[in-house]
Amino acid sequence: MSTGAVIAIVVVIVVVIAVVAVVAMEMRRRRLRRQFGPEYDRLVTELGSRRKAEAELAARQRRVNKLDIRPLTRAETARYLGEWNAIQERFVDVPAQSVAQASTLVSAVMKLRGYPADDQNEAMEALSVEHGPTLGRYREARLTSERARTGSASTDDLRNAMLQYRALFEELVARSPDSDELGTGRVDRHGTAGTTPDGTSGNVTSGREPVDGAVAADAAAPADGSAPAGTAVADSAVTGDPVPPQRSTRG
Repeated sequence: MSTGAVIAIVVVIVVVIAVVAVVAMEMRRRRLRRQFGPEYDRLVTELGSRRKAEAELAARQRRVNKLDIRPLTRAETARYLGEWNAIQERFVDVPAQSVAQASTLVSAVMKLRGYPADDQNEAMEALSVEHGPTLGRYREARLTSERARTGSASTDDLRNAMLQYRALFEELVARSPDSDELGTGRVDRHGTAGTTPDGTSGNVTSGREPVDGAVAADAAAPADGSAPAGTAVADSAVTGDPVPPQRSTRG
């Protein structure tokens, strides 16, 4: 084989390796952007480099893999959903206090599931791995909570903060690392309707903003299928929507 042919083969091999590397890097970038959502772009802006941001996000994944993150039990799910309902019902009378309590409740659920809730920076980094698309809203809610402590947050700001806290709260309560199981049924990966243990369709959401208190109602509804007292009123107060008429969920 001539020297020219050998050089040509080497060049082709180098080009193929380079193309494979570029494709692999692009696939990894797309996966990270899909997983982390706005957190990916925020970190790129903060660090000034896609490569640095991607390295940091990969490091977060490794750190989270070492945490003992677990789903809530059915009893824990029911208890925390009940506590959320109680906080939400009080919003119309004491909005600032309700937002502060919502923040505390979210932190309590985070800690119980195994997230490093005592350190906010570590908590944000850990949450970004499983809850990246929702994390930006949680950051905004915490900023509103800080302004509320100085009396500089309006009622609309506080209402938005409640919705932002609720988005993460619902994800933390509904999702588990392996099965996305809610105490009252199943939740699919897109947060759409799931199937309850008795085989009926249950409207359970993950990360969205239900205006009818769907997640809370599913876990706390009485045995006769009627909506739990105060749920519709509380959701109306937070979202500003009219109170929907209560109706039976029996088929």
